[in-house]
Amino acid sequence: MRYTWLDEYLLSKKGVSKDHKAEWNWTRYMIDGKMFAAVCYDDDNRDSLITLKLDPLEGDLMRSMYEDVIPGYYMNKEHWNSIKTDGAVPDEVLRMMLDKAYGLILGSLSKKRQREILSE
Repeated sequence: MRYTWLDEYLLSKKGVSKDHKAEWNWTRYMIDGKMFAAVCYDDDNRDSLITLKLDPLEGDLMRSMYEDVIPGYYMNKEHWNSIKTDGAVPDEVLRMMLDKAYGLILGSLSKKRQREILSE
């Protein structure tokens, strides 16, 4: 995977935890148990996709701009997008997409819980 910074970047965000969902062979990044991003592995245990949640309009825009952004693998195609890990999406664009995915899930939590997470 060309995005070797991804794990450290996501875990540096407040309230983020990760686990490995063996039956899917995915490493999931979550806030309070709600997934906002995942690294998906192929049958040879090589990372092949990064799947993340985006606003539907933003997802459509990213798919139209980058051929390596595709509808979410095994996810709701309207809200989830997958990025090929060996593709050409620039690092700064992927960081922006990850930040937006994090913000969507954080924003779905109660205001009280958001304040607790952000003050940790």
